[in-house]
Amino acid sequence: MKLIAYTDGASRGNPGEAAIGIVIKNEHNTTVETYKQYLGTATNNVAEYTALLRCIEIITNSETLHCSELVVHTDSELMARQMNGEYKVKDAGLKILFQKVKSVLTKARFKFSIRHIPRSLNKEADALANEAIDTKQ
Repeated sequence: MKLIAYTDGASRGNPGEAAIGIVIKNEHNTTVETYKQYLGTATNNVAEYTALLRCIEIITNSETLHCSELVVHTDSELMARQMNGEYKVKDAGLKILFQKVKSVLTKARFKFSIRHIPRSLNKEADALANEAIDTKQ
């Protein structure tokens, strides 16, 4: 089954209070999973990578989400371009997260792609991330 995930990392201040939001939909655009998590203090880019990593882990470890292809939509142009090899990862902290994502993907049993989308198309994941900051959960 093809899954489409929307991921977002939010940071109020940079660095500041941060959280992630994830919405996973099936190929019929039905939401099959949502996830939010408060991170504490982090930069926006760290939050974005954390959201991507957690999304892949959720799908990899799920006993109910049978995935043959995962398409991740993110409003982080930097992360999408770095993951697609268009930009180098220069920041030491991001390099560690980038390498973790790549490592998890080598073990994944699904085809993976990531696409940059406008922030206006990522409202559900953004709302979850902001809710996690508000509630600190």
